This record gives sequence, C-alpha cells and structure tokens, in this order.
Amino acid sequence: MSEFWSALPAGSAIWLTLQLATTTMLVLLALATPLAFWLSQTRSPIKPVIETLTALPLVLPATVLGFYLLIIMSPTSLIGGFWVSLTGETLTFSFSGLLVASLIYSLPFAVQPLQAAFESVGKEPIDAARVLGAGPFDRFFNVVAPLSKRGFLIAGVLSFAHTVGEFGTILMVGGAIPGRTETLSIAVYNRVETLQYGEAHSLSALLLLFSFAVLFFVYSLQNRSAKIGLFTRRQNR
Repeated sequence: MSEFWSALPAGSAIWLTLQLATTTMLVLLALATPLAFWLSQTRSPIKPVIETLTALPLVLPATVLGFYLLIIMSPTSLIGGFWVSLTGETLTFSFSGLLVASLIYSLPFAVQPLQAAFESVGKEPIDAARVLGAGPFDRFFNVVAPLSKRGFLIAGVLSFAHTVGEFGTILMVGGAIPGRTETLSIAVYNRVETLQYGEAHSLSALLLLFSFAVLFFVYSLQNRSAKIGLFTRRQNR
C-alpha cells in the first residue's frame, strides 16, 4: 500500500490526508453524538456557552486556533509534557497532534448537523418509548438514531471533507514535514512555493472536484429530505 501511494505525485500527502480525515470523522462521530444529543434535549442555562465554544472554530481564524494549540501541545506545557512522558514523542509535528487539532477544528461540522437531526425527531417519539418502558440507551439507539440517520451521514461527510481541506491549523501544529505532517492542502502550498505549478494545478483540481462532490451530495440529501417531509405532511392531512 505504501509503495502505491509513494508512486503517485504527492502520494504520501494524499495518503496522510485520507488517514487523518477518516480517523477524525470516526472519532468525531463518537464524541459529537452524546454532546449533540445533550444540546438538543437540555434546557440548562449553560447551553449557549457550550454551543458558543463548539461553534468557535467556525469564526476563529485557523492560524489563531493553531497558535494556541501549538502552545498547549508544546513539550514544555503541562499537556505536551505529559504526552511526551507517556508516549516518548511530542504532540507537535506528529500525527497525534494533527488529529487533536483536526478534532477541535472540525467539531462544529459534526455537532451541528447531529443536533439539528436530533431536534427534528421531536419529543413525542422519545416520550412514547419512555412510556413503553424503554431505557435511555434503548430510546436513543432504537428510536432517535434511526430517525437521525441523515444527520449522521451529513455529519460524517462534512467532518471528513473539512479535515481534507484544513490548512492553517495543520500548518501551525504539524508544520509541513513531507511524509509525516504534509497533508494535501499543505502540499499545494509547498508546490506553489517551489514553483511546481503543474503539480499544484493537479492537486488543486483534485481538491476542487472533491469539494464540489461533497457539497452536491449534502445539498441533494437535504433537498430529498425536505421533499420527503413535505410529502409525508400532505399524506397525513
């Protein structure tokens, strides 16, 4: 597998990007699901605070977020030093550091679609399951999750795609080490810096087509869901 990717132009960057995006998507779905469900159900006064913190990466410049993460992950910090003593490697300029940065930077792209999907389920199905004796986990996995499958799909696709397109945060935390922390977006930047415009064009076109395909899929799915909901409401009249 490594020989195949190394034979491609910027193959190591493509392979690293796919690994990072896939891992980020899977971990985010696991972490964002309980958080999004809590946000969809709670009336706690701290809900706006949690929603603000979750959405902060949407408006915070990537370089600012990357700068603070670089400080937090440095070997001289409490967290960075603990990681070094635990694993023998630094969080900065490593795949682990890229993963942590990606999880934070792409968090709203997983939480917000899931929260919207959970809120669209409504209270009635959950209350009905509770009356029938279903426990919390039973209600979620057998009632809420099946009714929110499109939210899971959109959250997974968006968090994967957003990780693929990361630049500023990844550059600050991981640098641009070929074969180690050079992702696809950074590879484009490096090719431009070294005047390799032909390869930069190829990689940019790949990212452009990927971005278009992701957005087309998401909008098509949302439009289909809206049409199904409209048809269902008409049938119920």
